[in-house]
Amino acid sequence: MESAVSGASALFEPYSLRSLTIPNRIWMSPMCQYSAEVSGPDAGVANDWHFAHYAARATGGTGLILVEATAVSPEGRISPADLGIWNDTQVEALRRIVRFLEERGTVPGIQIAHAGRKASTDRPWRGGAPIAPDAEEGWRPAGPSPVPFSDRHTVPAELTADQIKDIVGQFGDAARRARAAGFKVVEIHGAHGYLIGEFLSPHSNKRTDAYGGSFENRTRLALEVVDAVRAEWPEELPLFFRISATDWLDEGGWTVDDTVRFAGLLKEHGVDLLDVSSGGNVSGIRIPVGPGYQAPFAARVKRETALPVGAVGLITEPAQAEKLLANGEADAILLGRELLRDPSWALRAARELDGGVQVPDQYGWAI
Repeated sequence: MESAVSGASALFEPYSLRSLTIPNRIWMSPMCQYSAEVSGPDAGVANDWHFAHYAARATGGTGLILVEATAVSPEGRISPADLGIWNDTQVEALRRIVRFLEERGTVPGIQIAHAGRKASTDRPWRGGAPIAPDAEEGWRPAGPSPVPFSDRHTVPAELTADQIKDIVGQFGDAARRARAAGFKVVEIHGAHGYLIGEFLSPHSNKRTDAYGGSFENRTRLALEVVDAVRAEWPEELPLFFRISATDWLDEGGWTVDDTVRFAGLLKEHGVDLLDVSSGGNVSGIRIPVGPGYQAPFAARVKRETALPVGAVGLITEPAQAEKLLANGEADAILLGRELLRDPSWALRAARELDGGVQVPDQYGWAI
């Protein structure tokens, strides 16, 4: 049984996509924990840390939790300690997390990803430096072109057309396994300078074949991945796509205009919501960070296209989140680091905004 804090607030209105209804608009962004085994039969397998991490945010009233970037192949991991979804052992461990989230009334989602040229990097608390291919735990990353992310990163191997086809298939397989684990939302990671974003941007994509050059060619991989995932993902369940709306370059990069144009194509291919972030594809770029600094990108996509959007980026206060929704600038709010600081942010927001959120009976009687 659940207790409830009741009231009226846009942040606490249910939101429906296809046949799925999410109980509120407070959603958790994918945030890597870098805490899985790096090798052996448990490589990439969710463990007790992951369970406790996600369970705490579900208990705190979060409406949708997107499990961290989960690699579609060993080579697609950002770090060697990333979660994976390339085998059935990984599925079983994820199923335990899914079951608990649903028991708490939280919708379980997962982000599936390939790190591309930014793969083989160390955990952030160990400095986050690239791991050399010949070092322990390292491997050679791959990307659209032999252009390294920075002068510290390994020059990536340029993917062949056959390798690209294999990766598209890996995304489809990951979607099938995500469904087997019980997830209700899949998000494709096309942001932050990882593989799909690398193909989108002319800054990192120097190819001259069908996957490079024109806008149509640079978006080809992303749309092929969407099609492969949608083919494996149930028609009644929603598909998200996370994008970096801009590379933050004056020229030679992916732009907000490109994002708006691309959003229409994503919708045609079966994407139900665009999770709008920015940056991550250019080493050393200065981004004008401030409260809600990425929300205007989501607002523009929502204003100029028919695709629903989620807003992210230094959204920390309930009133700030409520205003974005009330002004029609976003359909949902995705919280990242704020949910690391405060797993029960939704409960605080409910008190401040007179909103309705489920509270476990074990806590409800006391608060």
